[in-house]
Amino acid sequence: MFVMDAPSLNQLVLVTDAVINVAPTLEEKVDIVQNAIDLALALGIVRPKVGVLSAVETVNPKIQSTVDAAALSKMSERGQIRGGIVDGPLAMDNAVSLSAAKTKGLTSLVAGRADILVAPNLEAGNILAKDLTYVAQAQGAGLVLGAKVPVLLTSRADDERSRLFSCAVAVLYAHWLSTGESAVAPEALKEVAE
Repeated sequence: MFVMDAPSLNQLVLVTDAVINVAPTLEEKVDIVQNAIDLALALGIVRPKVGVLSAVETVNPKIQSTVDAAALSKMSERGQIRGGIVDGPLAMDNAVSLSAAKTKGLTSLVAGRADILVAPNLEAGNILAKDLTYVAQAQGAGLVLGAKVPVLLTSRADDERSRLFSCAVAVLYAHWLSTGESAVAPEALKEVAE
């Protein structure tokens, strides 16, 4: 999981899974999405909006990521995934751009407003996280979630600020795990990344 603070975005964006799960199954994606929502809640994002990414925004049985995205969305509606709003499939443009979503005729609480971007596989997630880092100049924090404690996982190319940002996010997540409450407002976390 990467927490990204890009100058071109109005809010922090979480990207998953970019490091651990090569080709996650639907069952694994449920855990990935729930972990991402939990981290967003720990960071003070109330009712995080999850965009499940694919190449297109319509369900196509020939593209497994669209089928998984639709299933995750329905599972969220039925309470199988809690704490956030999940929508998909969404293409990257209409997950983060309201104008792209409007142009494509999408009406959704998530389209154009995603706090969390769920990539269909490791390759897509890794490329997305590194694009945000090197093209959009995002500062990133890297964590592995789902273990007893958060595990810092930064790139060998990450600088000292990224490692410090990762430590701060891990501490906030650990606090949330032990108390169920966010310890910081999102604005304060953004200052740590700067």
